[in-house]
Amino acid sequence: MKNFSYLFLFLLLASCQYFEKRVPSEEELLQKRLKEINWNEVTVYPSVAECDSILDKELQKECFFNYLSQIIHQKIASDSLKKNAKILDTIEVKVTVYHDSKITFEPLFPSDSLAYDKQKTDSIIRARLTDFPKIEPAQKEGIPVTTQFILPVILKAD
Repeated sequence: MKNFSYLFLFLLLASCQYFEKRVPSEEELLQKRLKEINWNEVTVYPSVAECDSILDKELQKECFFNYLSQIIHQKIASDSLKKNAKILDTIEVKVTVYHDSKITFEPLFPSDSLAYDKQKTDSIIRARLTDFPKIEPAQKEGIPVTTQFILPVILKAD
């Protein structure tokens, strides 16, 4: 009977160790989570108040880009740019929305066209692209991040 109780105690202890699971360390959990994150895409795109009510991520992104294109077009559509618009019908603008909601614009001009005054056009565009409505920055995993994208702005529509 004594041998039986030792055997029972041994089996009981051995079986408890058999079911014991190893708890992963914080570092292992962190590394696993970092591998799961898609670092090439934001979780939430930048947004403006007019687009906040849209729940679908892609529709909200489209709303934001359309809104931004319209505002930029309204601000730079002027007589002083119409001379260049005869030659140049679309300007690409590099837009940077910083994590603190600051926004900057950098006009990008085609390198093969020298028929217009790039410096004058650049200064007009930079001067007009001020006083924008508040833009909420993009977010990655709940943290505001800086995003950058190129937005085509049509100067004339024929």
